[in-house]
Order: sequence, then C-alpha cells, then structure tokens
Amino acid sequence: MTPDQSPFSPIRRVQALLDVEVALAEALADAGVIPPTSVMAIRAAARADRYDVSVLDAEAEQAGNPVIPLVRHLTRLVAAEDVAAARHVHWGATSQDIMDTALVLQMRAAVGAIVATLGRAADAAAALADRHAATPIAGRTWLQQATPTTFGAKAAGWMQGLDRVRARLAAALDSASDLQLGGATGTLSSLGREGPAVATALAARLGLRVADGPWHTERSRVADLACALGLCCGTLGKIGRDVSLLAQTEIGEVAEPSAPGRGGSSSMPHKRNPVASACALAAAVRAPGLVATMLAAMPQEHERALGGWQAEWETLPALALLTADASTAIAVALASLEVDEDRMRVNLDAAFGVARAEGLVAALAPHVGRAEAARLVEDACRHAATSGRRLQDVAAEDTSIRGQLAPDAIITALDPVALTASARELVRQALHRRRDARGPDHG
Repeated sequence: MTPDQSPFSPIRRVQALLDVEVALAEALADAGVIPPTSVMAIRAAARADRYDVSVLDAEAEQAGNPVIPLVRHLTRLVAAEDVAAARHVHWGATSQDIMDTALVLQMRAAVGAIVATLGRAADAAAALADRHAATPIAGRTWLQQATPTTFGAKAAGWMQGLDRVRARLAAALDSASDLQLGGATGTLSSLGREGPAVATALAARLGLRVADGPWHTERSRVADLACALGLCCGTLGKIGRDVSLLAQTEIGEVAEPSAPGRGGSSSMPHKRNPVASACALAAAVRAPGLVATMLAAMPQEHERALGGWQAEWETLPALALLTADASTAIAVALASLEVDEDRMRVNLDAAFGVARAEGLVAALAPHVGRAEAARLVEDACRHAATSGRRLQDVAAEDTSIRGQLAPDAIITALDPVALTASARELVRQALHRRRDARGPDHG
C-alpha cells in the first residue's frame, strides 16, 4: 500500500476527522440541538484540501492533539461563510471523541481491505492444496528431512492459518466498530438530555454502533484489533518462512513469481530473491513490538488518559500498514507460485531414501514388533548411508527384513505415494470443510 493510498495518509487522516465533525453537526441537527441551516456551511468547509496539513501538524504539537487546531481552522472557514453556523462547530464533543471515531473509520477502511486480501491469499493457498494434494515432498522437522508429506498438505496448512486469522481479524474489526462520543468526561453533559439521541444519530450516519458507554480509557477494542493484526503478521510470516526455505538454491522446490526488476541484486545478476517472503517476515518481526505497545497502553487513568492514549496514535496505524503490505505480498506470491514437482521428488530421494524409513518400520512391526522393527530399519539406514546405496536395496538384501517382507512389500512400504495417502485425505477434508463453510457462491 503506497502512502497516498493509505487511509492513514496525512490528507486522509485530516479528512476522516472532518468527516466526523460533519456527521456530528448533522446528528446535532437531527436531534434538534443545532439548527439544520448550520450544517451546510460546516459541510462546505470540511474538505481536507482546504487545509495546510503541515501547519496543522505543527500546531498539533503545541496543542497536544490534532483536533484542537483543526477545529480552530474549521471554525474560521465556517465563519467566513456563516457566522451563526460557526458557533455550532464541534458542539458537545471532546477532541478524543473525534479522534477515536475517525480512527475507527480509518481502521474500517484499512482492515476491511486486509480482510479481503487475506481471503485472496487463502484462496491461492487452497488452489495450491487442491492442485498438489498428491504431490510428494519431504516433510521437514528441525530443518531436517523427516517423513514424506505432500505439497498440498503444506499449502492446506497455509490456507487454514490464513482463514483462521482472517476470521479473527474480521471479528475484531466488528468489535471495534463502536462510536466514541462522551464529551469531556464521558457524561455528554454539554448536550443535556439530548446526548443519547445525538449519539444514536451520529452512529447511524457513520455506519457504526452506539457503544454501551464511552470508551475513552477502556481500550480493549483497539488492543484486541492490534492483537488480531499481530496474529495475521505471524501467520503471513510463517508462510514467508516456508516459501523462502523451499526457494533456497540448494532446495529449489518452489520459486516466487518473477518479473523484470523483481527480486534482483545490485551486484549479482543471477539472484532471484524471495521479496514477498522478506516483506512478510519483516512484518512478523516488527508486529510483536507494536502489539506490545498497544497492550502496554491499556492501563489508562480515570476518565481520560495521559500518555497511554497518545502512544496509540502512530502504533495502530503502523501495525495496520505492516499487515496490509505483508498480506498483499503473500497473496501475490501464492497466486503465482512456481512449483517444481521434479525437484521435490529428487530431494525426497536424497540421502538414499532413508526419509521414508517410517513406512518400512510400519510394515515390519506386525511381524516382529515395533521395537525390533525400528532396530532393524535403523541398522539398514546406517548401512545405506555408509555404503551410499538406496535404503530399498539394502533392505531387500537384509535377511532379517527380507525374511518378513517380500521385495514388492518393501517397495510398497517405501513408496512416498503410499506413505502420503492420509495426507491426501486430510487435504481433501480441509478443502471440503472450507467449501461448506463458505457456501455455494464461493465454489
């Protein structure tokens, strides 16, 4: 997301604040608190392009928050057209009401886009899972080859993680979509008996809920949203880690999409760096600190906070922007990921096929017991490694193994396709559950 496209760009930040001021004036008029004639002049003056953002920022440093100078400039512009209307600018609200509500509007735009992008990334992972449900690949634990799995099973894990954090983020956004309107200390005292009516009208105009009470210092809504964004970054980073490891030159099982200028090096013309993975991993590294700041800011004093609220101003937008960039990067990478099935099979056959030894143990166990089967196969694996021969051939010549299993049974026991039958079924079930959850319109 480029700075100009961000809901948190300087000009859009100002516009969000102005949008809340306009909606407040309209709600006040709806409730009969101010004359409807005041609204038109306030609306006409509430265009961000009429304000010098650099001046507002400089004045905000002195005032303590950006709403104070903005309201002063807005009032001046309104007064130039309608002196009477200028008296009704920012009526009944406090600066935090405007800032928190504008933040909700900005987060609704930013996080809504992230939720959609996570959906595209999950769809791309689902397509990979479906396409490669039966494609054998070396499973890896502790960065070493373990037992065979399928690339589809790996992609299904990505899909499930993305779907889970997407749902979590959508729920957190919904939970945070509450109007902030409380006045100086959360009592709406300056609006008298009309306070609840104004809140209802304002929430309706902005498409928000009326909160069960002002949340000036009860920050669980925004902290929960921060935690959900952090989970997204962690999940995206996990995918970036997997893809980058699989894309290593010595592994070469996948590659991020290529394009002129993408993933190159200033000094090495042969390089094809996994830039999407790098973006996701960088976000995963940075996000925990930002989430921690939002959590640390939660214990806020009494009715209005000193320091904790201010610490949120840059933190939550930064976290949203990180997540937006990482989700876009992974969605693009997965949609066009290059998968080398032949290289997967070559790597699976590396180290003389000993990574498939578990299948041979399972085949022998009914004949000699689990412990003895494991001992025999472990000896055969050592022999294969020291002699440089395939485990299949060593096992076929081992009298203790051959006495229990026919040559065809040994071949079957070490066949990666046979060994991954359950993995293929797990992928099928995962895709089926996802289709059922999403409904017929999503295929």
